[in-house]
Amino acid sequence: MVVCNFSDVYKFQPFMDGLKRSGETRWLDLSQVPGTDCYCDDEAVETIRRRIADAGITDARGIHFFDNGNFHYMSKIWTDMVQEPFSLVVFDHHPDMQEPRFGNILSCGGWVKKVLKENKFIDNVVIIGVADHLADEIKSEIASQPADAASTMLSTSRNDNGAESNDKITFIRESELPAVTLEGRSPDRVHSTFHIPHSSHLYLSIDKDVLFPAYAATNWDQGSLDVATLKKIIAGLAASNRIIGVDICGERARDFAGDEYHTVQEADDLNDRINRELVEFLQNF
Repeated sequence: MVVCNFSDVYKFQPFMDGLKRSGETRWLDLSQVPGTDCYCDDEAVETIRRRIADAGITDARGIHFFDNGNFHYMSKIWTDMVQEPFSLVVFDHHPDMQEPRFGNILSCGGWVKKVLKENKFIDNVVIIGVADHLADEIKSEIASQPADAASTMLSTSRNDNGAESNDKITFIRESELPAVTLEGRSPDRVHSTFHIPHSSHLYLSIDKDVLFPAYAATNWDQGSLDVATLKKIIAGLAASNRIIGVDICGERARDFAGDEYHTVQEADDLNDRINRELVEFLQNF
């Protein structure tokens, strides 16, 4: 297991802090690396890659934590280390497919698009739990691009459960999640739903903002997925595929002062509990 610390939030979580103290995980302190908040400039990318290499990490296997959603671009850095064909399954309330505001810079809001464009090993991307209106915005954006660019990204159709998909990407919208529970579905049905071939290698990226606020406290607006369904989906996908790596982000913001759902202590306790639960669950695969 690898923990990338950017904001020091994990020190307020007994389970995560205990991992650091026990030496059971590789702890990368990236809190003093400039150019990393939301956007990760080229120099910061190289610094992070060097820190990973210096820690003796040579591939994307295992479980990786990397702080709050502002650092979700770390999924691009980890998947760059995958050297075999794979499918990327993203649990996120946001599609993370925006064009960067500054040149070709890596960002938390656009890293999925960069994976699709730059990773020669990527087979498919599935984004689960994305807000309906954000999926609509991405569709409109792609539709406005030149025909050749749009056809390689999101020339979507409806599959048999209503999800939008093509050969490269599938959106499972937030409103469609109730129809995507795996109870009573055969492995064939699961794979046709997610547009992932049998015996594929999977990389999972979990942003906890896909979860209802009762299950996690994050720094972005949150969806309505429950933990039981999250686990069912992962277990269903793992039944016929090899999970080669998992990452988890979605902690509270560094300056979080409480909101209508949680006090600071409640947020830390909640996130500590879900992080422990996810680690114990994912270690089975």
